[in-house]
Amino acid sequence: MTKKLIVFSADAMVTDDLEHFKTLPGYRKYLAGGSEISRVKSVYPTITYPCHATMCTGVWPKTHGISGNLEFLPGTPPPIPWLWDRKWNLCPDDIFFEAKKAGLSTAAVFWPTTGNHPAIDYLIDEYWPQGEGDTDEAAFRRMGSDDRMIEIFKRHNSGKRPRRHPDMDYAVISCTCDILREYQPDVLFLHPANIDSYRHGWGVFNDHVRMGVDETDAWIGQIMETLRDIGLLEKTNFVLTSDHGQMDITRVINLNVLLRERGLIDCDSEGKVVSWRAWCLSGGMSCQVHLKDPQDRKLYGEVHALLQELRDAEVYGISQVFTAEELKDKEQVCGSYSFMVETDGYTSFGDSWRRPLIKTFDTSDYRYGHATHGYLPEKGPWPMMLCKGPDFAENVVIPEGRLVDQAPTFAKLLGIPLPLAEGKAIDEILR
Repeated sequence: MTKKLIVFSADAMVTDDLEHFKTLPGYRKYLAGGSEISRVKSVYPTITYPCHATMCTGVWPKTHGISGNLEFLPGTPPPIPWLWDRKWNLCPDDIFFEAKKAGLSTAAVFWPTTGNHPAIDYLIDEYWPQGEGDTDEAAFRRMGSDDRMIEIFKRHNSGKRPRRHPDMDYAVISCTCDILREYQPDVLFLHPANIDSYRHGWGVFNDHVRMGVDETDAWIGQIMETLRDIGLLEKTNFVLTSDHGQMDITRVINLNVLLRERGLIDCDSEGKVVSWRAWCLSGGMSCQVHLKDPQDRKLYGEVHALLQELRDAEVYGISQVFTAEELKDKEQVCGSYSFMVETDGYTSFGDSWRRPLIKTFDTSDYRYGHATHGYLPEKGPWPMMLCKGPDFAENVVIPEGRLVDQAPTFAKLLGIPLPLAEGKAIDEILR
């Protein structure tokens, strides 16, 4: 029988959480004595969707083209659509495609940017009803879930508020267990986000986050007991990993307010955007700056000079200004933006073009909570990776690794190619 692989991405779980996590019963029973990469360097910007695209493709953001969570729709009031669908990922290959080519069955539960993925057999994309009148069934059909997956999701999420944590995460775990019981896929990726939500809501380290680690441990136990019940526990390779950390912030600055006051955004008498020449799209603790006409060298120079002026003033939350060309070389990321600005370490950026310039915390948006991410990957607490199973080495601890190396490692473990990968397999943790 083919050995199985489960990849559990605990959004925003970091190395610093391991001290408590390793005291808990799920870890001690199921993950102790396996392989550990204590600190995993993420990708820039440290945002969920770029990270998870890298985690399943093994390529940098400059190749898969996902440099944030949100579509670029200047002047659109929130909520702004996310990059839910697989079509946003420009890399034509990933672990799911190669697994299917090899005859393996595949599943993904709330793994970002997998909507309508043609190579995932059992698919519940990270998605939710889009407004009043929308339903779970209509929403998930749009993202490629079939009758079987819709029935499973409705079984566990009926009547719950969309995107409420940990309610949604309990549903994710219950759906995962049902998929394992009923279909026994060879490759399954899942993504709960309770720890990420607690950090946004209350800060990087607190009792809520500690509770989230407890929940994660219990969920691992639930999955492992399901595997035991169906006779697959000893045949399953299990990975607990994460995408990014978070840092505490003290303020949110709306840079579009400054662009509007410099004549780069025009609004009508009611404040509605009627035209723009430059626009900031927040990624939390970084911000993309787009130009209406990137080929307009005069506009390019004007906006670049303004951003440098704001950086040098040291009061607008900007520590660095990168050009798109610099980032392609330095951080292996590129997109339709012309510049990216980086936080001063305690500022997040907002999208609003209306005053006030500085806004208060808003936990309805991940970018504006008490803590967030999006900063350069060397900053803040780092994610980690723990592995246990028949194909993982025992009692191996590696101090540092890279997010881009995860997918090639999973591919090698499964005995399948990943020819477009830019990372490399972590041989030290494989038997």
